[in-house]
Amino acid sequence: MKYISLMLFFLVIACGQGKKYHDEQAQAEYKSEILKAILDFQKELNASFRDPKTSPLLDRHRKQFEGLEFFKPDTAYVVRAFFQRTPDAKPFQMPTTTDRKTLEVVYGIAHFSLNGSEHQLEVYQSLDLTDQEEFEDYLFLPFLDETNGEETYGGGRYIDLSIPEGDTLVIDFNRAYNPYCVYNKKYSCPLVPRQNYLRTNVRAGVKDFSVEKKP
Repeated sequence: MKYISLMLFFLVIACGQGKKYHDEQAQAEYKSEILKAILDFQKELNASFRDPKTSPLLDRHRKQFEGLEFFKPDTAYVVRAFFQRTPDAKPFQMPTTTDRKTLEVVYGIAHFSLNGSEHQLEVYQSLDLTDQEEFEDYLFLPFLDETNGEETYGGGRYIDLSIPEGDTLVIDFNRAYNPYCVYNKKYSCPLVPRQNYLRTNVRAGVKDFSVEKKP
């Protein structure tokens, strides 16, 4: 009887270790997939900057363009946020870097933890775009953080999102990119609302593109 109990004990331990191994393996595979997706995003963004049909760069800069400067991919900046929808929010005019304004509505508020603290960001739906099929489920997340003006563009950065099915919204800050007006003043870029200021350093995504850094 003691022998059987001992065997059961070791079997439970072995199963526990096996589960831990598979959990760690699954986590490693998940991180690997995330890192690949981030690198693919960077390659696609660089490709769009090289293409004269899609590049925001001035011709003299595009011809010498070698690639944007990114922070090192970091899965810690991929967060799962609780997405609180705001169906009663009223549309408003969001100011831009020019006299133009965009018609936006707060589609929801993302609540999440990042760098050891709790944060929230408003997520917008651009009503000017909803009649276009490719933008039917498009959400717009502009944000500011404490790297602005030093490592990143002083006016903040953007992230493109899609409407989630449930109340969980995955935000990958590694996909944060600069407004096009950073590269070319002919563009009209929405100004980031002050309520979307993160009191933390977001060292992920695209870095600044100052005059000194232009190729």
